[in-house]
Amino acid sequence: MTAVSGWITTAEAAQLTGYNNEHIRRLVRSGKIRGRKFGIVWQVDRTSVLKYLENEGRGPKQKQKP
Repeated sequence: MTAVSGWITTAEAAQLTGYNNEHIRRLVRSGKIRGRKFGIVWQVDRTSVLKYLENEGRGPKQKQKP
């Protein structure tokens, strides 16, 4: 799925951060990152995820080189 207007799925946020989907949902519920529900699909604001990682002293998960 491609991000539209900076919104990504919880699965994409999990890949980006290295956290699991449930942890991403907990961050949304606690207000640490912005999220909204489209039908049955939760999406999070990519910018808020990156800011959260920055505040935690982490960056996005790096892809492994072959």
